Amino acid sequence: MSDPDIKVHEKWMKEALRLANAALAQGEFPVGCVLVSQNQEVGKGSRTNSGGMAQNELDHAEILALRDWVKRGKPGHCITVYSTLEPCLMCTGALLINGINNIVFAYEDVMGGACGIKLGAISASGQTLRDYSMYRKLKVTSGVLRHESLRLFKGFFSQPNNNYLKGTPLEQYTLEAYKHEKQKHRQNH
Repeated sequence: MSDPDIKVHEKWMKEALRLANAALAQGEFPVGCVLVSQNQEVGKGSRTNSGGMAQNELDHAEILALRDWVKRGKPGHCITVYSTLEPCLMCTGALLINGINNIVFAYEDVMGGACGIKLGAISASGQTLRDYSMYRKLKVTSGVLRHESLRLFKGFFSQPNNNYLKGTPLEQYTLEAYKHEKQKHRQNH
């Protein structure tokens, strides 16, 4: 990744982190997402309904950002998505189907992240898909402002009143990763 790419990625990931912080302040899972075309925001969303009576697994930040993009009239082209957490299979599929194949994320989702799976190998009716050109074009950049995102997820999982994803591999991995990064930081200073 070239220096200009890093600066642009960090600029938009900071906006996704701002949305994630706002979600966390509301007691939600801290995922923020921004859709960008030609250095302009064309859609945004943050995770909702990760707890309470309306808890569901449909209101992911990426899906809400896509809905916002649709409400705006689907502006832009060559769109890049910036998310504080690696998109799941549902979100990755929805992004690809909508022609968005540039994904930048901060923190890896060891439990449900889908950016590393071989989507072209998915079969329909037992037949391997031969025309999976949209999947071959998928470009993923990971780890942009990872520590800042990790800090948000650590904060979320450390809340005593939070029951969302408690005891899952993602919670365990996050708490261990945060502890490891903290120890590494101490050794370097």
